[in-house]
Amino acid sequence: MAAAVATALGVPLDASALAAASAAASRAAERVRGADRDRARVHLEALFTAAGVPAARLDEVGACLRRLHAERNLWCRLEPGTRASLERLRASGLRLAVVSNADGRVEEALDAAGLRDCFDVVLDSAVVGVEKPDPAIFRAALGALGVAPDRALYVGDLYDVDVVGARAAGMHAVLLSPGPAEHDCPTFGTLVALVDDLLTGGRS
Repeated sequence: MAAAVATALGVPLDASALAAASAAASRAAERVRGADRDRARVHLEALFTAAGVPAARLDEVGACLRRLHAERNLWCRLEPGTRASLERLRASGLRLAVVSNADGRVEEALDAAGLRDCFDVVLDSAVVGVEKPDPAIFRAALGALGVAPDRALYVGDLYDVDVVGARAAGMHAVLLSPGPAEHDCPTFGTLVALVDDLLTGGRS
């Protein structure tokens, strides 16, 4: 994203600037009450503003990102250790699912990231017709997995969308967040840390 926006707008921008702004952008998105597309817009605007893009040019940023997203899904960058962590969970006997508020291309994104085979079930809100935090989409995943709610753990990155929705469906929930813990649920900085905690009898 940094390279594409920098080229399109003719402004200096690099990936490290976006990474540094990630935690603040996630907090801004969490404060949004509305559809997931509204949270995504606020997240991206906060991300690029904090990274030094003038507010007056955010419409251009949005247009650039929409073009880029149409060409290749933007939400498929992997943190180091992601696949190995998922494989550890599967090797332990756990069944895994993805429940995503998306545009109908979640499976495509997982294929592009080389992760689709790690999951037993993939639910995309654009396909299912309901999006988080509605508990119905979480219950659909539980039904597809054949798992009781109190035996399931949902891992998300937005409290009001993921934790609230999962709890309404009777599930346990944790957050992945690069910032400090600010909520009444376990929070982990990385998937690697979460999986280490789960598989060694940790707090979650």
